[in-house]
Amino acid sequence: MVEVWFVVLPGTLLLDLAGPAEALRMANQRLQRLGQPPRFHLRFVGPARRPDSSVGLALAAVEPLPARLAGPTWVVLMGQPSERPMLQAPEWFTTRQWLAQVIAPALGSALPTGGDAQAGAGLVTICAGALLAADAGLLRPGQRCTTHHEVVDVLRSLAPAADVVGNRVFVEQGPVASSAGITAGIDLALHLVARECGEATASAIARNMVMYLRRGADDPELSPLLSGRNHLHPALHRVQDAICDKPGAAWSAEAMARVAHVTPRHLGRLFREFVGTSPRAYVEQVRSALAQEALRSGLAVQAASEAAGFSSPRQWRRARTRARGAAA
Repeated sequence: MVEVWFVVLPGTLLLDLAGPAEALRMANQRLQRLGQPPRFHLRFVGPARRPDSSVGLALAAVEPLPARLAGPTWVVLMGQPSERPMLQAPEWFTTRQWLAQVIAPALGSALPTGGDAQAGAGLVTICAGALLAADAGLLRPGQRCTTHHEVVDVLRSLAPAADVVGNRVFVEQGPVASSAGITAGIDLALHLVARECGEATASAIARNMVMYLRRGADDPELSPLLSGRNHLHPALHRVQDAICDKPGAAWSAEAMARVAHVTPRHLGRLFREFVGTSPRAYVEQVRSALAQEALRSGLAVQAASEAAGFSSPRQWRRARTRARGAAA
């Protein structure tokens, strides 16, 4: 698993903490329902055992700042209300020193994953948490990063050699992923869940949280596994989840209609209205995306086609031809 350390300071914005933490918890929950081990181990650490949050609620049983890393670790730094002068607080200085001594030497060339037991640390900043990272010297020259729009100039002054960009939901480069703040922290968490657990899991979590999955302007094009998901129709989401979970199943119109609890004719109307395509085209879209992923992972065309649910490479080629014809 990936260790995820949420660094909690007095005045931490509660939504900066709760939103991303819930997204990771839901990812673990969904993986376990699918018979897979959890991916993230959440820990809450900080210089004070019982700090008050931004809304006055005390956060109990916060662990001390760890002295060393035991495996692949994400260090999550969160913001505080802008009216709090945290830059001069003793807890800020304690945490800054810990970041410089323990985390800075462990920052790798990319955010670590649970697949590499020897990986070091990666940095995730939410809102003004980027200011603490900058003050601790974690934003190296040329490091692309972002923060809440109200403190972009402050971040530039604290990390003048970093490439601070504004007007971004989130930015990821190398070992650092940073977000603009508040709900953008959830967007970043979903992006990381998609990278670690797959787009289908991230999409299911976004639906559970009743939010549209957004992507940063510099991120790759939206995956076909996530497109057609910006609706709240429960019957369609049931079908889309089922297709993503078992793309190789025999997804006839009748089989999909049974999942949605509607007639095949009505399901076709729903897909056209809310997804912009037919049920059959959606199945082929998901299978094609999975086949492309399998190819990139090193599988041969035959094996990639079968892993994605196609009966043969020929069936995959026909699906691609139909998709190009529909887009023309």
